[in-house]
Amino acid sequence: MLAAAAVCPHPPLLVPELTGAAGLRGAGSPAEAGPGRRAGDAGDLADLGVLRAACDAAVAGLTGARPDLIVVVGGAAATAAYDGSAAGSLRDFGVDYAVGAGEPVLPLSLTLGSWLLRRAGADLGRTRLQAVARATPAAGCLRLGAEIARKAPRVAVLAMGDGPARWAVGIKGAADPDAERYQAEVAAALAGGDPARLARLAPALDDELVIAGRAAWQVLAGAAAGRRLRGQLRCALTRYEVGYLVASWDVCG
Repeated sequence: MLAAAAVCPHPPLLVPELTGAAGLRGAGSPAEAGPGRRAGDAGDLADLGVLRAACDAAVAGLTGARPDLIVVVGGAAATAAYDGSAAGSLRDFGVDYAVGAGEPVLPLSLTLGSWLLRRAGADLGRTRLQAVARATPAAGCLRLGAEIARKAPRVAVLAMGDGPARWAVGIKGAADPDAERYQAEVAAALAGGDPARLARLAPALDDELVIAGRAAWQVLAGAAAGRRLRGQLRCALTRYEVGYLVASWDVCG
């Protein structure tokens, strides 16, 4: 049964060692367009600090709920399950940085999720990593979430996902009303502790708005169905033309 949840994004630059790293080819998810994006100006670094602190607080709340099991859920090319010691790397972004042991097998979302849990000192023996195919229909995501919630008496879910990456339409800083509306909808669902609202997100918009997080958010919605929740939106910002959201869900009663 779901005991607590957190939502975090997965830009590689969350990892402090990578800030400004030479050769970093991407600031966010593989869905982001454009090579050579790095944290450069003071505004970039300040936003990364805010985002990182919000993620740390969200994960601390998750582990503080004393779950029997933590399940990290993240979008990937294919659905697969891994144990908490599985390895992931950022070499696809031109950086020699890895977490876990053995050959890297984790997608970006789970690599960053594992890094956040390790940073928080979580018990990796009680952690599972669940990749969900980004193209999975909403109904399939909800079923997977319900299955996850039944895996232990107290389950905590860390859902890793980036929001819209189609903001600039080729012009840095340009507004995109559709992306803004989508980001606002997800932010409202997270702030309100409203899994039904997440469940209604349209998969058809994933490609159009370049969204990496929809499937993971809907797995969370399936895990949280029927629970009374208190939501806290810890951070909502757009940087590198990608929407980033951080939130916590606590179970009430």
